[in-house]
Amino acid sequence: MADLLTIENFTNLIMLCFLQAVLGFDNLLYISIESQRAPVAQQKAVRFWGIIIAVALRVVLLFVMIRLIDAMAEPFFVMDWTGYLEGGVNFATCVFVLGGVFIMYTAIKEIRHMLTIEHLNHDVEGKSGKSATQVVLLIVLMNLIFSFDSVLSALAITDVFPILATAILLSGAAMLFLADGVTRFLEKNRMYEVLGLFILLIVGVVLLGEAGPAAAHAMHDDALNIKVFGYDIIPMSKSTFYFAVIVLFAVEILQSGYAKKLNAERAAAQKHS
Repeated sequence: MADLLTIENFTNLIMLCFLQAVLGFDNLLYISIESQRAPVAQQKAVRFWGIIIAVALRVVLLFVMIRLIDAMAEPFFVMDWTGYLEGGVNFATCVFVLGGVFIMYTAIKEIRHMLTIEHLNHDVEGKSGKSATQVVLLIVLMNLIFSFDSVLSALAITDVFPILATAILLSGAAMLFLADGVTRFLEKNRMYEVLGLFILLIVGVVLLGEAGPAAAHAMHDDALNIKVFGYDIIPMSKSTFYFAVIVLFAVEILQSGYAKKLNAERAAAQKHS
């Protein structure tokens, strides 16, 4: 126990909590949006149990990854179609590709759903096409996909399991505290739900980018980096991702303010006429 109470571990814990908070934003956004697909009376319970189960499974995933990280690093196969498709594929590559495709599919499907008349009827009647159990399972699945990136990043800081597990539990507590507030905000400002879905679309692209160098980083061999038509698949930096998110929010806020100003001017013009 005394070995854990060191300045180094305390510093690592602070860094990990910050890392989990930054990387967990997209996860919290997904939970807030997806929970609204459940019956209204069960949405709060869906968020609570979805986060609780997902955090518990994230700790289990962390434990397994610490034990099996070396075994998962070896590429399953190496693509050698020169000029077309090259690079190594390991377990991390598969997770990033499948996770990215699934997130993009979910975002596009929900955007299409919001553009249909049925979506408007759904809002009026207060019904949902998904049961609470289905939504909880989706939240747990997506949390695990999101957590793979954060777990790999956390392992780059330290491999002390109690420190890593503490950071994950603290991030889970923060999500429980913030989830209802984020959901209420989205319910009152429906235009931000559309914005959130586009952010999820970008998250899917980010995960696909992470798949490119996954095997190369694990084996410390740049030759394993995935190339498409001779070009390396380069992951988007976190700073670029959050800059894009900030720009999207800024555009939405400015556009909303401008729309209100135009409506006020039209209303004033109608009064004078």
